[in-house]
This record gives sequence, structure tokens and C-alpha cells, in this order.
Amino acid sequence: MKNPFDLTGKVAVITGSSRGIGKASAELFASLGAKVVVSSRKADACQAVVDGIKANGGDAHVIPCNISRRDEVEALIDGTVKHYGPIDILVCNAAVNPYYGPLLDIADEAFDKIMGSNVKSNIWLCAKAIPAMAERGKGSVVIISSIGGLRGSTVIGAYGISKAADFALCRSLAGEWGPKGVRVNCIAPGLVKTDFAKALWEDEANLKRRTATTPLRRIGEPHEIAGAVAYLGSDSSTFMTGQTIVIDGGVTTASV
Repeated sequence: MKNPFDLTGKVAVITGSSRGIGKASAELFASLGAKVVVSSRKADACQAVVDGIKANGGDAHVIPCNISRRDEVEALIDGTVKHYGPIDILVCNAAVNPYYGPLLDIADEAFDKIMGSNVKSNIWLCAKAIPAMAERGKGSVVIISSIGGLRGSTVIGAYGISKAADFALCRSLAGEWGPKGVRVNCIAPGLVKTDFAKALWEDEANLKRRTATTPLRRIGEPHEIAGAVAYLGSDSSTFMTGQTIVIDGGVTTASV
């Protein structure tokens, strides 16, 4: 029986993959045989990831992209197809959170930036990639959301709104494109030790409170999310769509 996690020959695009969960996912995908496009705003940071993948025998390519700009999003998808051929797996991982504080104090510009980068960009990516997947009758989209979309927050409320919107986006796209063989799923990580979440885990008091109410008594590491990303991109999950996998050390299940 073929290894259902084998990604040999699959073409994968991962946004925000120069660090954190995206980087760990790119490295894992390549180790499983995928051809991976590493993308973020800074080409040099992406190149460092690609160099590491190639040093380990993997196949990867850099296409820089600022997900808040539609022309760059479209160039990312077009450039991937030009370099590797049809896309099999799209991982919408890049996100922003320029505001930390009470929700009702957020400036319109910051709110618009959050919704544009965390929701609208995913629509752009999917609109560009999914139709070609549907023509071939298969494909997988993975949206990296957050448990912030499941819980309230006194400091990252707008970010949580955007991540809740990603759950709804996932369900709707799954319904629209499932008949054509395209699957769309979400992953909702808890607090993970990434540069993106530094403001949360570098705060020792916050970290202590968080781990005290987390059943596993710690925060996550990027590679612990990457395995689920690979699962959703692989043939292991071919009967799964419209779903959200929560990976949070049990924090959303715990009684306080």
C-alpha cells in the first residue's frame, strides 16, 4: 500500500513560509517529496529556507509576495504554475496583526489591514488557484486560522474576528468546490512559539497564566502544527473538507 502521506511530485504553495509554522510546513512538505514554493514579503528570508531545503535534498523555489497586494498574489500563483506546473496544495498561512489592545480603540486602517491580509487575501489566493484544481478534479487548500477565532480576547479581538471569518470562508468554499474534487480545510493553532506570536509568549506573566490552564502545560512548537498541514495536503485526508482541526494543547477544552 502506498504511503498516504507521500507528497512526491505534488506542487505546494505556502504563504508566509520564511519562518514559523509556514517554514516548518515547507520543510516537512519537501521532506515528503513535494515541490514547494516558499513565499513571504522578503525574498532573502525565503531564499534561506529554500537553501536549507535543497541542502537536505528537497526541491523548493522562492516567489516573494505581499499578500495584501492582489497583483502580487496573482503573480505568486502564476509564477508557481510557470515554474513547477499545476498546483496541488495551497496553504494560506500568512497573516498580520498590527494592533494589540482594546477592540473598540482600533483605528479603521488597522482593522482594514487585518481583514484584508487575513481574509480577503485568502479569497484572492483561492480564486486564482482553485478553478485549475477543479479542472483536474482534485486539490487541497489549507487555511491556517487560530483559536483566536473561537475565543474572545481583550487584546487581539480584531485578529480573532478575521480568524473566525476564515472558518466561514473554509466551510463555504468546501461546499462550492467539493463537487469538483477540491477540499478546503482549516487549522486552528493555539499559542505557538513563533516570531508572530512573540507579544504573547514573551510576556512571562501571560505565558505563566496560559500554560497553567493548558492541559499539556506548555505552548506549541511550529513543527507540531506542520504535521497537520501535511496531513490535510496529502491523500490521508481525501474524505475531509470544510473542517477545522484545533491544535492547542487542549486549552479550549480545559475548565478554568
